Amino acid sequence: MTDQVEELERPAENTSSGDEYVDLTPEYAREILDALGDDDVSRAEELISELHFADIADLLGWASSSQRVKLVDLIRPDFDPELLTELDDELREEVISLLGTEAVAEAISELDSDDVVEVVEYLEEEDQKELLGALSDIERARVEEALSYPEYTAGRIMQRELVAIPDYWSVGQTIDFLRSAKNLPDDFYDIIVVDPRYSPVGIVPLSRAIRTNRPVLIRDVMDSENMRTVVVTEEQENVAHLFRQRDLISAPVVDDSGRLVGVITVDDVVDVIDEEYEEDMMRLAGVGEEDDLSSAILDTTRSRFTWLLVNLFTAIAASMVIGVFEGTIQQLVALAVLMPIVASMGGNAGTQTLTVAVRAIATRELTSTNAWRVIRKEVAVCGLNGLAFAVLTGAVTWFWFDSGLLGAVIGAAMIINLLFAGLFGALIPLGLERAGIDPAVSSSVFLTTITDVVGFFAFLGLAATFLL
Repeated sequence: MTDQVEELERPAENTSSGDEYVDLTPEYAREILDALGDDDVSRAEELISELHFADIADLLGWASSSQRVKLVDLIRPDFDPELLTELDDELREEVISLLGTEAVAEAISELDSDDVVEVVEYLEEEDQKELLGALSDIERARVEEALSYPEYTAGRIMQRELVAIPDYWSVGQTIDFLRSAKNLPDDFYDIIVVDPRYSPVGIVPLSRAIRTNRPVLIRDVMDSENMRTVVVTEEQENVAHLFRQRDLISAPVVDDSGRLVGVITVDDVVDVIDEEYEEDMMRLAGVGEEDDLSSAILDTTRSRFTWLLVNLFTAIAASMVIGVFEGTIQQLVALAVLMPIVASMGGNAGTQTLTVAVRAIATRELTSTNAWRVIRKEVAVCGLNGLAFAVLTGAVTWFWFDSGLLGAVIGAAMIINLLFAGLFGALIPLGLERAGIDPAVSSSVFLTTITDVVGFFAFLGLAATFLL
C-alpha cells in the first residue's frame, strides 16, 4: 500500500523528448544562428529539435533572410503546420514559399479550420487554391465559407469543428457520444445544446457533464442564461469585448437565421486582443499595421512616409505661428530658448490623456454616457499639473534669466497649454469615434498640432503683451 502511495505522489516524468521543450532565450537563439553560420548543420538541428513550434516561429522572425533559408531546410522534415499560425503575414508568406506550397498543402490538413483560414487568407489567389486543393471536400467548403465573410469578423476567426447535441439526450448518452465520435475537435471546453432547428439553446461545460450522473437529462444541467451567441458578421473587436466582459471560454456563432455555424474559443480571442492592441499602438505612432521587423525596406519606408508628410504640414503650421511673433523673438532672445519647453510639456501631457482615452474607447470604458465626466477629470488633472509645472518652470526661468516677469509669463503659458492639452486629448478621440473614424489613426497628429500652436501662441502672445 505504501508503495502505491509513493507511486501516486511521485511526479510524472515526461519520457518523450518531443514533449519536453527548451525556452528560447537570446543566448540559445544566438547559439543556433552561430551553428548555421559555421555550417554545423547537425548541431543546429539538435538545438532546434528542443524548441516548441511557437519558439521556432520567433526564431524565424529574428533570423536574417539567408539564415531563414537554412532554418526552413532544417525544419522541413518535421515541419509542424501550427508554426505558420504564429508568424506575421509577410513572414508566413515567405516561409510558405521556401517550404513549397505542395508541402504546406499536405501539412495544413491537420489544422483546425480557423487556423487554415489564418494561414491562407492573405496569400495570392493561385497559392490559396493550391493549398485548399489538398483539403477534403468538407474542410475546403468550411474554409471557403469562412473566407467569404468580411475581414475582422466572427466568421473569419470561428472554428467549424464543434460539439453539438440535442437537449433531450441524457448525460450518459452525451458521454458515450464523446467517447465514440471520430470527428470531434482536438480541444473543446463546452458542449453546445441545440434545438431541432439547430439553434443554440444552452451550453454544458465539460466539467459539469463529467460530474453529473448518467441518467440526468442535458436540458436539466445546461446553462441557457449565461450563454452568449455571436452573429457571424459581428466585428472581432466586439467579440473580444464580449469575452472579456463576460469571462467566456467559448461562444456559439450563428448565422442571420440563428442557426449554429461555428464556435469561437478563448485562444482565438486572445489573438484578436493582441492584434487589436498592436494595431492601435502602431496607428498611434503613425505606423502602418503591416509594418514589422520582417518587412522590406521600401515597404516600411512607404508605410511611414504618409504620416511623416502630415507631420511636416502640421510643423509648418506651428512655425507660421512663430513667424507672426518674429519681431518679438528678435527683441527678447530668451523667448527662443524657452518656447520649446511650453510646447513640449503640452504635447506630453496631451499624449498621456490621448492614450488613456483611446484605450478607454477601445475597451468600451469611455462612451457618450460618461464622456463629460472624463473630460472634466482630464482637464482638472492637466490643470493641476500645469499649475505645479508653472511654479517650477517659472522659478527656473527667473533664476536663469533674472526676470520674475518672464517666469510669470512662461508659467501662465504652461497652465494654458496644459489645460488645452487635457481638453483636446479627450475631445479629439471622442470626436473621431463619433465621426466613425478610428481614433487611434490620426488623433496624435491633431493633438500635437493644437498643443504646439496653443503653446507658441500663448507664450509669445503673453510675452509681447507684458514684456515688450
